[in-house]
Amino acid sequence: MEQITLGNVSITRIREYHGSVEMEPHDFFPESSREVWKDGAHWLAPHFLDSETMFVNSAIQTWLLRSGGRTILVDTGVGNHKERPYAQVWAHRETDFLDNLARAGVQPEDVDVVINTHLHIDHVGWNTFLDGRQWVPTFPNATYLMPKDDFDFWNPENDHKSVFGRGNQNVFEDSVLPVHRAGQTLLWENSHDIDADLRLEPAPGHTPGSSVLTLNSGTDRAVFVGDMLHSPVQIVEPDANSCFCEDPVGARATRRKVLGWAADNNALVIPAHLGGHGAAEIARNGDTFGIKGWAPFAPYSEQG
Repeated sequence: MEQITLGNVSITRIREYHGSVEMEPHDFFPESSREVWKDGAHWLAPHFLDSETMFVNSAIQTWLLRSGGRTILVDTGVGNHKERPYAQVWAHRETDFLDNLARAGVQPEDVDVVINTHLHIDHVGWNTFLDGRQWVPTFPNATYLMPKDDFDFWNPENDHKSVFGRGNQNVFEDSVLPVHRAGQTLLWENSHDIDADLRLEPAPGHTPGSSVLTLNSGTDRAVFVGDMLHSPVQIVEPDANSCFCEDPVGARATRRKVLGWAADNNALVIPAHLGGHGAAEIARNGDTFGIKGWAPFAPYSEQG
């Protein structure tokens, strides 16, 4: 099953990619223990770890929500035909993402809201598509919700330095600015209520404007956490940041805060990049956390 309903909100997983990100665990998560990867290999493979190459496996996916009569996309992946000279794994891709969206009953013009939890390369790609020689908004009727702090941070005019180096090169120009120039962005600050069941809140650390989307509908709770988690290893070792976190101290604090809220409120944690079942139920485990169960989304196959 690729769809679940929580309260008044339906959630559908739209797949773009699953496989290697061509990074070893301790390059991706330099603060993680070697034991967690070695001892956990039996459950991390194949969805989160390639046991042959020992590269981290990751999913690129969009969460399609239907809430309050509107069609909402949470993060828009990598996109096609993008020039990514410093991130070759995401360069010039040709995926069937829009076909997968259509199979879920959604055409680009049907989308009302696009949420970018932050403005990294693999969260904004399908914001735009190449129309002839121009990048134009993929979803012509949508309002694109972007955190203002991230918009300002990644705007090349502001010349901010990033731990990502040049890895996010071209992203603002081809996947953010065309939407902004089209008048379709809403740059939010502090928090933003989408409807009675969905609320965007700041979750800084991974990037200055990183955010989470909380779902609170009836007795059901969930939180879409973007890149607060790239791997379930960061649930059992919540202080283990990825190498891409701009503010390591802030990222750890955010992760512990959100995982603690999820554990205390029986909320489903839905990251951007988990393969397998895609989302997890969280339990406290002393001063860390554990995985109580997985969401009922159909797991990615071993082939991705």
